[in-house]
Amino acid sequence: MRLKDGFVLRDVAGQTVVIATGEASEHFHGMIKLNDTGKAIWQGLAAGKTEAEIASDLTHDFDVDESRAASDVKAFVERMNEQGFLA
Repeated sequence: MRLKDGFVLRDVAGQTVVIATGEASEHFHGMIKLNDTGKAIWQGLAAGKTEAEIASDLTHDFDVDESRAASDVKAFVERMNEQGFLA
């Protein structure tokens, strides 16, 4: 699983947002605001990490237990897939 081309993560005025560029902007208008956990998951996917690797990172970075981190990553990835962000 990987992010589709054309979606970029940016920090704007203290907020983390995802915007579409190029061809992706023809089908997606606007932006998505991410919290710190969403940003970490997005960056993990962009780096080619697996869901398990991302969940492990979250346990270290956010002081959350492994099962909660895995559940959060799975839900986020499913939502991203439904919305067309994943290839």
